[in-house]
Amino acid sequence: MTQPTAEADLEVTDFITRGAPAPRLYGDALVTAAKADPRIVCLCADLAGATETDVFRDTLRQRFFHTGIAEANMIGVAAGMARGGDIPFVHTFCVFATRRCYDQIAMQVAYPKLPVKIVGFLPGLTTLLGVSHQAIDDLALMRALPNMTVIEPEGPTQMAAAVSAALQVDGPVYLRLKRADGPVGPDFLPQALIPGQGTVVMDGSDGAIIACGLMVDIAKQAARSLAAQGINAAVINMATIKPLDQALVLDFARRTGVIVTAENHSVIGGLSSAVADVLLESGMPVGYAKVGIQDCFGEGGSTPFLFNKYGLTADAIVAAFHQARSRRKALSLGI
Repeated sequence: MTQPTAEADLEVTDFITRGAPAPRLYGDALVTAAKADPRIVCLCADLAGATETDVFRDTLRQRFFHTGIAEANMIGVAAGMARGGDIPFVHTFCVFATRRCYDQIAMQVAYPKLPVKIVGFLPGLTTLLGVSHQAIDDLALMRALPNMTVIEPEGPTQMAAAVSAALQVDGPVYLRLKRADGPVGPDFLPQALIPGQGTVVMDGSDGAIIACGLMVDIAKQAARSLAAQGINAAVINMATIKPLDQALVLDFARRTGVIVTAENHSVIGGLSSAVADVLLESGMPVGYAKVGIQDCFGEGGSTPFLFNKYGLTADAIVAAFHQARSRRKALSLGI
């Protein structure tokens, strides 16, 4: 077992951990799970600090494996370990965990339905490092694989639950994570995450905003803006993108007639596509609109700058909600 190199960690953590140190919520949760289950092993592709796996390395060194910058090989190693009875968690950035080793994931993990948990960090437009590091199509790629479960927790409050959720799945899982940017506040309250189930964060009768990951908090901001306009919008945290909680989507579609999706991902193939499929196949007359990255590549910049530039904002969700309501009205009038 080789010692991890520090170059990549130092370069990346300089970009993503400024100010006061952030808690290692994922790293601590993985170590806790591994102490309870000796089958859990940890693999990392030269990004231990940036993926919080340095906590595992320093605590359970004999079960930590540094593979170097060789993501495809890391997947193959993990698949072999899974066949030997281990439960491997493999770690890198989202874009490297999917694009760089997609064939290996498909053939060596998804096809034999092995319990390999693929953990990606830096989802969507959350990095200064630009197109090469921005995962804007990873949900689409992983959703397309048979046997693959796809989970994106809303943030730090579901980080520990995401580890437990991955272990509940009998097969491969893709976890799409964003590290905490700073210390959690005194009101920090961990939330549950059950694979295949969405969570109603805010209830409402005039429509529903279905969001995942970082967009959940932004959806709540949008709902509060709509409330100021006299519109009662629900917010749903759809932390499991596959399998989608179809019953919850259809319940709100039936009750409200208005659905908006919001994701830090391309509008092609991710959460919006999954929800749109369900709505279209149901045959219900629903007003629908989506917020996401509009089929384009991003650029380098801070997350607030990028979210504003590419329309991942509360104002964009509010506008989409009004658009969906107009479409629902037109359907009811037969226009």
